Amino acid sequence: MATELTRSELAPLIDHTVLGPETTPADVETVLAAAGDHGMNACIPPYAVADAVEFEYAPDVTVATVVGFPHGQHDHEVKRREGVTAWQAGADELDVVINVGRLKAGEDDAVRAELAELVAAVPIPVKVIIETALLTDEEKRRACEAAVAADAEMVKTSTGFADGGATVEDVELMSEYLPVKASGGIGSYDEATAMIEAGAERIGASSGVAILEGAPESE
Repeated sequence: MATELTRSELAPLIDHTVLGPETTPADVETVLAAAGDHGMNACIPPYAVADAVEFEYAPDVTVATVVGFPHGQHDHEVKRREGVTAWQAGADELDVVINVGRLKAGEDDAVRAELAELVAAVPIPVKVIIETALLTDEEKRRACEAAVAADAEMVKTSTGFADGGATVEDVELMSEYLPVKASGGIGSYDEATAMIEAGAERIGASSGVAILEGAPESE
């Protein structure tokens, strides 16, 4: 039986997300408004951060954005600059995609160094997206070890753009290393609470409102 959380307890654990390639400024405002109304966080595209922090709901919403998204193959200096730019624009948190190709090639030191460079460049939390659907369990562990060594705040399962998203098994594995953001394919209250039961401390989902609607009302 998954952990039961009321709406008010669950809402701060959700990053209500809009990151699709066709995301418009109006889409971002809709997500920010929903996050503000329901007490959630928001995860939005980098281009929208500067405008988002001026939106009426922004003072009450933790705003996260992404770095090296969605494939993680940007040059390390580009990732660092992207993160710094987002922070200076007003982002409260960063979700950065690792270079999966370097990890698979055994270049763990390069993966760690890239992450550490970004973490050192900004004074805000950095979550490391390891894209679990593309990794073996051994590779997932190495990715988490790189995130720990880089002093990242959290590890995150998925971008939502690979073939597969968060699983209970992956959350259990990753939570051995750092707090986990479970993201990708989570669309209901039961799915969200199953991830939390497995050890997730944050949920990334474009269905944040629907997830909360399935939760029991706060007392």
